[in-house]
Amino acid sequence: MVDNALKRSLCGVVIGLAAAAGLPAGAAEPQPAAETQVAAQEVRPISVTATRNPLDAFDYPGMVSVIGRDEIERDQPSSLDDLLRDVPGTTFSGGPRRTGEVPSIRGFSGPDVILLLDGARQNFISGHDGRIFIDPFFLRGAEVVRGASSALYGSGGTGGVMEFRTLQARDLIEPGKNGGYLLGGGYQAVNQEWHTGIAGATRAGRNASVLGGVVLRRSQDIELGDGSTLNSEDNIVSGLVKGTLTHNRSNTSEISWSLFNNDAVEPNNGQTADATDIVDKEIQSNTIRLAHRYNPASPLWDLDILFYHVRTEERETRLDGNGAGPVGEVLDQSLYTTGLRVDNRSRAGLGQDILGILTYGVEAYWDKGEGRTDGAPRDGVPDAKNRFLAAYVQGQIEFEKLPGGMSATILPGLRFDSYSSESSGSPENSDQEVSPKIAVQLRPVKPLTLLGSYAKAFRAPTIGELFPTGTHFVIPGFGTNSFVPNPDLKPQTTDTWEAGASLQFRDLVDSGDRFQVKGVHYWVKGKDFIDIVVFQPGPPACFPPACDGTTMSENVANARLDGYEIEARYESSRYLFSASFAHIDGEDEDTGAPLGVLTPDTLNLHAAVKLPEHDVRVGWRFIHANDFTNTDDPALERDSYNVHNAYLTWQAPRTGSFPGLGLSLGVDNIFDEAYARSASDAFEPGRNFKMTLFYRKSL
Repeated sequence: MVDNALKRSLCGVVIGLAAAAGLPAGAAEPQPAAETQVAAQEVRPISVTATRNPLDAFDYPGMVSVIGRDEIERDQPSSLDDLLRDVPGTTFSGGPRRTGEVPSIRGFSGPDVILLLDGARQNFISGHDGRIFIDPFFLRGAEVVRGASSALYGSGGTGGVMEFRTLQARDLIEPGKNGGYLLGGGYQAVNQEWHTGIAGATRAGRNASVLGGVVLRRSQDIELGDGSTLNSEDNIVSGLVKGTLTHNRSNTSEISWSLFNNDAVEPNNGQTADATDIVDKEIQSNTIRLAHRYNPASPLWDLDILFYHVRTEERETRLDGNGAGPVGEVLDQSLYTTGLRVDNRSRAGLGQDILGILTYGVEAYWDKGEGRTDGAPRDGVPDAKNRFLAAYVQGQIEFEKLPGGMSATILPGLRFDSYSSESSGSPENSDQEVSPKIAVQLRPVKPLTLLGSYAKAFRAPTIGELFPTGTHFVIPGFGTNSFVPNPDLKPQTTDTWEAGASLQFRDLVDSGDRFQVKGVHYWVKGKDFIDIVVFQPGPPACFPPACDGTTMSENVANARLDGYEIEARYESSRYLFSASFAHIDGEDEDTGAPLGVLTPDTLNLHAAVKLPEHDVRVGWRFIHANDFTNTDDPALERDSYNVHNAYLTWQAPRTGSFPGLGLSLGVDNIFDEAYARSASDAFEPGRNFKMTLFYRKSL
């Protein structure tokens, strides 16, 4: 855990970097034309995660959402849930506490969604706590790839991929300058949250740069839409340090350290609404990266090498006797992930009007998990480890001219994974998987695009599903429910088909405007889905206090999920309008029971007016969710809801008195709607007034 000395050291590093940004540092490093920090106009979102190659997000033959830095500053997210709430087919379950937020994509959640931070896998899995920890202040962008992704990313790609990218020096330093910094601070009323952040960057000679930053965030209990209060208290220190060196024009090396430390006071189960067992919960996540890129003036080489180590630790100290243990009991859980990924892109002409990109590489990563209760083995959190080794290849073939004036893109891919998991006293679990994928995009006439794909994906069982032992819960005077290991679990596999179409128009109403609409329908057939089965008998099968039960992970033989998503967007120099709709359904085909993290049909609308003459944008967001009844448990049914949000942003003009100064104002849940999302035990936050002030300057 981070001690006070380490926190003071981090703050000292950041303050020193910010001060150094004002010192002469030699000539400015050349900037890539497409990635300069301050752009005079908005650019179209570029996807990198979907194919491991830069690609216009709209041109990807599937569904991918890209969120840029401008959107992050406008929406003022205090958590990743806030950041991704408008992405169709995506939700965060677990309630509004940060420590309970778990993302899901198209009904897949937990280990079925791959999470990446600057390319480093975030594999932490806990029964009732979050999965990834990063402060939005440090993000330059986020990307969500929806649908089967194992052909590129391996285990966990059944639902999709979320990747979060942190700030780089060029985000703070304008071309021709030697340093820069970003100051930010804000407040939101719904949980009395204050945050203060600083990030500074400087060039060290022609070819090197250093960036550092720190964010402090403090919040209290959350006011919910039904008028109640959810007990929660967060004290967060986040940090980012990154150094980049370019040498020989072809080689770029980077080293970075991302830190997140949250000291929270809340129930042991951060996802529950009414628990009374309060703990001091400290969650710390450290991601250390070493990256190198080799990109000479050759179409055969565009090489990326990434080595990373992720250390996620959780410590809970019981503050009362209302839980399963005595006051002062200390529960520890940790996961250490070490990984290496090497891939290259080769480009070549394959004939007249035919271009090809071949992406190929290898990946290996290791997880080691530990659990302790007052220093002794912890129930339900086994000491175990696993290993993954993989090789993959993906083609991208562009047919510029086909008969009839058509063009097309074909994306075939294939990945081989071998894995093993082991824990003392249990048999090893190992297997191999091959994950193929092919996606086709056909453009028969200029505004119309047709797309389709097939992909096979898999998810290996986690060490927490394979090897848990000990007590799950105790019902006083009734019986004890105990974990039962199942080292024979099979990997969960899916076959996914997807078909859709898109339209794109330019100069439709006004010169320079753009209208896009895209929709897909997907079908998923699953085998050996991993499900946690809690068996708790009662009279007349048994009589208290001898009604003991079991909790064990089992494979569900056959599963089905299907759904559709539609996105539309119109943008001009004056107006912006976007809409999205998502539907999802899933069931166990043998029993007919609902399966997956299912959500109601949801409509998202966003409208904004740009007032460049005043450097202002005014916007409104609307979310409508239908009644949710797709469950066998009446307690999990949810009423429909409508949520309205509004915002105003102002950015000082470059030629004004305070260039670089910006202000964002917002009101979430304007009408104080009382609603709860599916798969969440608590109501969502009520009306929330929020404000963020930031100042950016290059030196």
